[in-house]
Amino acid sequence: MNTTPSSTTLHTTSTTASARPKSDQDQPQVDATKRVHAAGERALVLGGGGSTGNAWLIGVIAGLFEAELDVTDADLVIGTSAGSTAAAQISGATPIELLAAILAAAPQQQARPVGSDGGRVPVRPVTDHMERTGAIIAAAEDAADMRRRMGAAALEMDAASDGSGQTRWRATVAARVPSQLWPQRRMLITAVDALTGEPVVFDRDSGVDLVDAIAASCASGFAYRIGESRYIDGGYRSNADNADLAAGYSRVLVLSPFAGRSRTPVDWGMHLATQVDELRARGSRVETIFPDSNSEHMFGANAMNLSLRPPAARAGYDQGRALAEQLTKFWH
Repeated sequence: MNTTPSSTTLHTTSTTASARPKSDQDQPQVDATKRVHAAGERALVLGGGGSTGNAWLIGVIAGLFEAELDVTDADLVIGTSAGSTAAAQISGATPIELLAAILAAAPQQQARPVGSDGGRVPVRPVTDHMERTGAIIAAAEDAADMRRRMGAAALEMDAASDGSGQTRWRATVAARVPSQLWPQRRMLITAVDALTGEPVVFDRDSGVDLVDAIAASCASGFAYRIGESRYIDGGYRSNADNADLAAGYSRVLVLSPFAGRSRTPVDWGMHLATQVDELRARGSRVETIFPDSNSEHMFGANAMNLSLRPPAARAGYDQGRALAEQLTKFWH
């Protein structure tokens, strides 16, 4: 087993409480990383990867499930961007049901947003988005500077919009999840504060609706508002996988649609390989699954191509079936 992405291998004392100002301890702690949790046995990490990445994640989990390995019983599920959607989906429906829904969906093209004049606004291609964010990464001094710059760029784009996209985006995310309630099992969803650039992790105790947490984690190119705060894609927290949040868990299974790749310099320490090494150094057993060489073309620049969701799901399913026997010993 290794992490090479080119094969199917694993890789109150005064008057009343309201009469006094609230202290920091009175405020709800939105960021789950500020709360101490006991570690557990098994953690499932679902990485980001756009629409095709979400389909591939569901496919892998369904393939494992069909082969009698249910990884949805993990003690912890970590979801980033498209992986946050998948994390919520597997908490509200069976993997087979989710896979069937992807394969049965009518062919569709990426929807274009409606402008303030009622007309269709041209969608910038993924390559353009990659170029703009790539320039931000290249200009940044470190990861913290990069996150601040990404947040500022998203806020600038929001200032030029009519604000209607927020409502539409929330409705889109809500339609994708079987249940809008946080599961009892521990689930972490990543994002980044667009105003400060600080990493944020949501959980069921953050005081944030599950749909809003997912919408924030998937906010790429714009900033999603929750209360007075704005958030951008959780992939900017550390990388598209954020496997470091599984520290302390005995067994960690990482499903990475982007095959563990990162667009940031290696010395920033954000690559999945670095996180895996750190997890193992702290005593965790870690296995990774990446798309095989026959399906790599469906990710990256093609990550938002909705017509590729069914083949991405099928490719993931085949990998899950093929890897189930090896992973069963690891997971149990």
